[in-house]
Amino acid sequence: MMNYIWVAFVVVAVIAGAVTGTMDDVLSNTFEFAGTAVDIAIGLIGIMSFFCGLMKVIEVSGLCEKLGKALSPIMRLLFPEVPSDHPANSIIALYFAANILGIGNAATPFGLKAMQELQTLNPTKRIATDAQCMLLAIATTSITLIPVTAIGLRAGVQAKGAAEIIAPVIIATAISTIVGVFFTIVLGKTKRWKFDNVVARDMAAGVLEINEDYIGDKPIVLPENYGKSDDFSKGDDSAKSDASAKGDDPAKIDENVKKDEVQK
Repeated sequence: MMNYIWVAFVVVAVIAGAVTGTMDDVLSNTFEFAGTAVDIAIGLIGIMSFFCGLMKVIEVSGLCEKLGKALSPIMRLLFPEVPSDHPANSIIALYFAANILGIGNAATPFGLKAMQELQTLNPTKRIATDAQCMLLAIATTSITLIPVTAIGLRAGVQAKGAAEIIAPVIIATAISTIVGVFFTIVLGKTKRWKFDNVVARDMAAGVLEINEDYIGDKPIVLPENYGKSDDFSKGDDSAKSDASAKGDDPAKIDENVKKDEVQK
């Protein structure tokens, strides 16, 4: 999607330049800001290297477990279904720390690892649990106290006032996180989006897939003949198609199939 958006920006700029007779300005600014983009990217290497290394030191030194214990009261409120001794807690805590510092590139690996750990508590393969939805909501809203990456970008294009955004960023991300957490909790309790109800709908539709790596104490047990009726109906459809190709009456074939089913 982003590729289409950027292409649209370029096309609109070229058309506007051609219509207004400022095509020379469009071309000159294109090359000028291409060089600026390279300068900004190079300037961010030092910042990102430092904080990525800091996150790695925290992970290797075992501080992430201590951070997880320090944040345990908050974790119990946001992720009540995650056991206190589960490894997802420490990874989530480290993910929160990276997001609070505003270093999204360093936070991404921890977010993926945290989602993988939470999947071990998910009895299904394709339905997100409440904990996974909460993690995604917090990752999207991402409360930030020190927007390191944004400050670095602003410092690359202006000499003064790069850190003026700290207070607005704290206020904006705090509000967005509160709203995201609130609606995640509310929607998770509604009839349509409640986890158990979604599982029941998928089971009734015959598309529910069980997670074989589930380690929780509430596994989903499927009926013994689960999914076989779909295969039988597919066989009926193929039989009807063959009958039609041979010139037989599909209605009679359907009637014979029902009789055989009753006899069985």
